[in-house]
Amino acid sequence: MANNDSKTANLSTHDFYYDLPEELIAQTPVEPRDSSRLLAYDMGEDRVTHAHFYDLPKFLRAGDLLVINNTRVIPARIFGHIDGRESTLEMLLLKRIDYSHWETIMKPARKARLGSKIFISDELTATVTEVGEYGARTVEFHFDGVFEDILDRVGNMPLPPYIKEKLSDKERYQTVYSKIDGSAAAPTAGLHFTPELMRKLKDMGVQFATVLLHIGLGTFRPVKEENILDHKMHTEYYEIDATNAELINAAVREGRRVICVGTTSVRTLETVADKDGFVRPCKGETDIFIYPGYHFKCVQGLITNFHLPESTLIMLVSAFMGREKTLQIYNEAVRERYRFFSFGDAMFIAGRKKDE
Repeated sequence: MANNDSKTANLSTHDFYYDLPEELIAQTPVEPRDSSRLLAYDMGEDRVTHAHFYDLPKFLRAGDLLVINNTRVIPARIFGHIDGRESTLEMLLLKRIDYSHWETIMKPARKARLGSKIFISDELTATVTEVGEYGARTVEFHFDGVFEDILDRVGNMPLPPYIKEKLSDKERYQTVYSKIDGSAAAPTAGLHFTPELMRKLKDMGVQFATVLLHIGLGTFRPVKEENILDHKMHTEYYEIDATNAELINAAVREGRRVICVGTTSVRTLETVADKDGFVRPCKGETDIFIYPGYHFKCVQGLITNFHLPESTLIMLVSAFMGREKTLQIYNEAVRERYRFFSFGDAMFIAGRKKDE
């Protein structure tokens, strides 16, 4: 199913660049959620169709299995001051290590040295305990009470830096099926679903399976290496339970399409799947990096947004349908004035069967 680029080892980060006018970067979500546009690409027919997300039932069929990620975004953006200085430090919580320690990204990071004390509020302070690259810092929080309750009071929704507009409704950066707190960003392909659309799909025989992947540093870290093979993904926590593993395995056994909603669902399934596409109930950390040349074991379709140039996400999409085809379709989306990135429009990529 994956495109087998013979020159994978020679692929540079710039090979995944496309030119995007700034005005096409979506600043606010559309209402209702499913009124966003949908570019559907059928790999078998090599056919592009322009539609809206509420048209998704036209591209699916009874028996299809949609795999969704039910992670929920925490108010992970925190502002504080270092050692009594007046200048403001911004901290993004990425992953909880234990009761009081977190992996974070800070800016300006140069101010956050090892041992620095950070004042956030009367009920929350922190100490930098480890210094990493690209603004990564491990901190120990100091607080009395329940950390999650304090975070709700002092934290902000961690919108990507290219979104300049203030979000009036925090739930608009959550999927309607979000359930388990832990992400530093939303699985944005799922933002297009409404409860009504999901009911309509279920009524026509489409099934849903749920996995969990908490989105962390891998989403935010840019690809700075010239050769993509030199890029290292950071780990993110995932879970698949027995009930949902069996839903996925039943679809694989019966030859029904397994369609991931978002790249996070792809990374979860492809981390766990064996060579025949079957998964097992498990939990753990994944640092899987999917780029052209990767052979997909389980995933046969993908619903996703339009991703940043030179990002690991556009590399994953390129692995699924080929780098040249991906850039061709992205350039068509630019010409058609689609909206890009987190609050932008969606793609549905219908892949070939596993034996093709």
